[in-house]
Amino acid sequence: MHNKVKLRRIGNSLGVVLPRDLLARAGLTEGDELHIVQSPDGFIAQRTNPEFDAQMAAARLIMRRRRAVLRELAK
Repeated sequence: MHNKVKLRRIGNSLGVVLPRDLLARAGLTEGDELHIVQSPDGFIAQRTNPEFDAQMAAARLIMRRRRAVLRELAK
């Protein structure tokens, strides 16, 4: 399904207003964050940032493994 949207001026920027039915299908509400990724075919809007999620998973693993060291450093 394709939705046509227009760019609109919002202050000094341009923004896109997404149709209500599209937001409902995606489960999005006001205040939710979208990550825009540029691809060869255009732009992709994602609810999460895959790179950030992978980095956080790695950080959590390190924090679990090195908990004692991190506690000592925090003193």
